[in-house]
Amino acid sequence: MIRFRHTLGLIGAAILILIVLVAIFAPHLAPFDPDQQFTDGIGDDGGPLPPGGRFLLGTDLLGRDLLSRLLFGARTSLIIGLVANGVAVALGTLLGVIGGYARGTVGAAIMRFTDLMMAFPALLLAIALSALLEPSLWIVAMVIAMVNWVQIARVIYTETIALAEREFVVAARGLGAHPARVLLRHILPHLLPTVLVWSTLGIATTVLLEATLSFLGVGVRPPTPSWGNIIYENQSYFTSAPWLVFFPGGAIMALALSCNLAGDALRDALDPRGRER
Repeated sequence: MIRFRHTLGLIGAAILILIVLVAIFAPHLAPFDPDQQFTDGIGDDGGPLPPGGRFLLGTDLLGRDLLSRLLFGARTSLIIGLVANGVAVALGTLLGVIGGYARGTVGAAIMRFTDLMMAFPALLLAIALSALLEPSLWIVAMVIAMVNWVQIARVIYTETIALAEREFVVAARGLGAHPARVLLRHILPHLLPTVLVWSTLGIATTVLLEATLSFLGVGVRPPTPSWGNIIYENQSYFTSAPWLVFFPGGAIMALALSCNLAGDALRDALDPRGRER
């Protein structure tokens, strides 16, 4: 079982690396400009063209090459996934460490605020924030970060409380070490495995949330391509041109699955108890 999960983790990491490389080299891999509308990209009936021929994955409702938009959409989805998840993990770790180490009034205030944020459905809160602000790539990334930090904050808070009672931390405090030194030298290194695993697993959640917001029309605004808004733009052709939904949907699924597989393997590798089991 361990070897099987290790193999799945390697497969997930390989797919993730491939998607990252595709996003980096999208300008060189894309056969056309993702925003270019082709007069021959529309069928005689005014609908998009199916896959094949000049347009390998077909065209969308405006006659744009779907393959080119998917390649550039990988950039948008990855940027939002990495930036939003990075900000969420950094914010959650900071608040969780401070709350778990300080405890008392400070810790209680941080955790009650965390509980308040957890009480709101993340999707509804993200939709409300996106509706209030003018959606752009960076605004959407920050909105997603603001609703995704609470889970990691709760986990880090619990682990920090346990670490603060360990003998080496108590000894460091007894020797007069400054709280900042205790946090940086004795507590944060032990939290690093948890942070790394959450950083990997959180990318999938972030990408899925971005795709959901874009599908609902409050995410990244066209013409900037993202996998979510490609589905949103072409949803009316779901029955007559299903490739417009299946290809970006498959890309989202591949990215989310690869992040989850790689995250699970990383968790097993960094958790001694998991290796023993």
